[in-house]
Amino acid sequence: MAARDLQERIKKLIVDRRLTSGSPLPTEPELMEFLGASRNSVREALKGLQAMGIVEIRHGFGTYVGRMSFAPMIEGLAFRTVAGHCRGEDSLLQLLELREAVETGLVSRLTGRLPQADLAELDALVDRMDEQAAQGAGLAETDRAFHATLYRGLDNVLLSEVLEAFWDAFHRVSRDLVEVPQDPRVTCRQHREILEAVRSGDSIRAEEAIRDHFGNIRARLASSAPANANLRPNERV
Repeated sequence: MAARDLQERIKKLIVDRRLTSGSPLPTEPELMEFLGASRNSVREALKGLQAMGIVEIRHGFGTYVGRMSFAPMIEGLAFRTVAGHCRGEDSLLQLLELREAVETGLVSRLTGRLPQADLAELDALVDRMDEQAAQGAGLAETDRAFHATLYRGLDNVLLSEVLEAFWDAFHRVSRDLVEVPQDPRVTCRQHREILEAVRSGDSIRAEEAIRDHFGNIRARLASSAPANANLRPNERV
């Protein structure tokens, strides 16, 4: 039986038995009997599932259901983007457009609906951006926290993980591929506009603010891509 077929049967076992992350899988001999496969075939299938984050092999302890994180997806996105760039493709812009499409489609669902605690936290993050910009410090982590806090209101763990995957892949690639000069004051202004639009309940204004933010980034990438320099740490989107 092919390794892929064995992997599908192991995944089905996890689903059928309603196993959660960290739950132990049957022992290797038990899997051999259950699958009707050799030891080497079972090990090959498990190694493939481990690479996908579906299982975790703890040598000397056994095999467990993995965290099923988006780490493999991040690696795939980053590698695909770098490879495409090296072939002369606009792969970084494509990745940015993917993230823009997701966020533009989501922001209208948040307008006028965020609790005061979240709005206060977003206010504090934008204020921190202003302070960091004035000091010439990097905005990357504050920027990241802003977007994570904004969409946290949707109460969708899967969505949060997907957005984090896009963020990680884009920034890991962009800092290695291009030089993108940016006035941090523009970043601050754009995030404040997003926040005020969400607070006001104006979904059209919120979508326009997101498009304006990403449109600015896209224009910078398009104009600077041929330079193929390194992105400075404090010039993240």
